[in-house]
Amino acid sequence: MLEGKVVLVTGAGNGIGRETALLAALKGAKVVVNDLGSTVVGDGQSKGPAQETVQAIKEAGGEAVPSYESVADWHSAHRIVETALDAFGRIDVVINNAGNVRWGAFAELTEADYRSIINVHLDGTFFVSRAAAPHFKKQNGGVYVHTCSSSGTIGHYDQAHYCAAKAGIVGLSKAIALDMKQFNVRSNCVAPFAFSRMAGGKVRSPEQQAILARLKPAQNAQLSIALAADAAKEVNGQVFIVRGNEIFLSHQGLPVRGMHSDGGWTPESINQRAFPSMSVDFTPVQGFNEYFTWAPL
Repeated sequence: MLEGKVVLVTGAGNGIGRETALLAALKGAKVVVNDLGSTVVGDGQSKGPAQETVQAIKEAGGEAVPSYESVADWHSAHRIVETALDAFGRIDVVINNAGNVRWGAFAELTEADYRSIINVHLDGTFFVSRAAAPHFKKQNGGVYVHTCSSSGTIGHYDQAHYCAAKAGIVGLSKAIALDMKQFNVRSNCVAPFAFSRMAGGKVRSPEQQAILARLKPAQNAQLSIALAADAAKEVNGQVFIVRGNEIFLSHQGLPVRGMHSDGGWTPESINQRAFPSMSVDFTPVQGFNEYFTWAPL
């Protein structure tokens, strides 16, 4: 499926990123395994996680090299892409998976909390994608797969900074799809559900824990690799949600209902006519836990 391709996976030392890198190699790709080796909140650095994923790929007969650079810095992100060029001579697929998480109610978040999440998720996705863009343009082809989140597409409690970053990735992906389609470059998003390191760090009921335990990182890797393949050449600018064995296509804020007024609008007429008419299509003020009311299949 990915024979002859060079695939870069960021955040590939653990969880979904690791499973994605392993599957990419299994499907024939040469893989750049990028991971800073930080804690789940983004502190520290270690070469161990990336090295362990590389070793697992090699033991399975695949080809891989490690990268220990941070995605959250412009120059560092360019060095990540250069690792692929130095090792394998090209880059075909960028899977932006690196992330961190910090929980906190909106009214209690600090600037450090906000900056940490935005820098890794949104800035990191932009920086790595931008670093690969000239190479994709030159070779007239390439694929981006970005990890967003249902926190960004639907919303979630205690994650305003995380929701903002992930919603930004959705917008970024669509813009990349529009700008780069003339060069045969595709850009899509995957919003995963999985019980990995980033799903930890929050107290949950035993019932919630049991549900999370059914959501495996490897289930999400399947969709990312499917999007990376040439067989998905017609799929561009989309957002998909993976929840266990379920895959959902997510619409991205497209207009669903409109009205006009021949004489123009006033605040009074908007409240009297427009809002009541549109209310049937209002998005509920709910997080994804209220939306997904059934156990994962």
